[in-house]
Amino acid sequence: MEAKSNQNEYEQVRADLKKLSDDLSNLTKSVTEGQKSNISSLRDEIRRESREAFDQVRQRGDEAINRARDAGTKAIDETESKIGERPFLSIMIMFLAGLLVGRLLDR
Repeated sequence: MEAKSNQNEYEQVRADLKKLSDDLSNLTKSVTEGQKSNISSLRDEIRRESREAFDQVRQRGDEAINRARDAGTKAIDETESKIGERPFLSIMIMFLAGLLVGRLLDR
């Protein structure tokens, strides 16, 4: 009778160990899948934030280019108007500037 009791206990322990092993395997799979999901969501978030940062940098760059273009256009317009107001004086200044540059390059 005692041998049968020991046999039953042995079978019960064996079954418990088998169940524990299965539970551990399932837990490992669940943790692995959860980590994959976390990594995937983290990757998506990094991509989204990178895209947003890139868009902000591009927008700031476009704004800076537009400001520079506007400033250049304004400077050209002002120069053209000054030349239009006093064409003879402008020609004389450019002639003298040419002479000055020519002398500097001769040295």
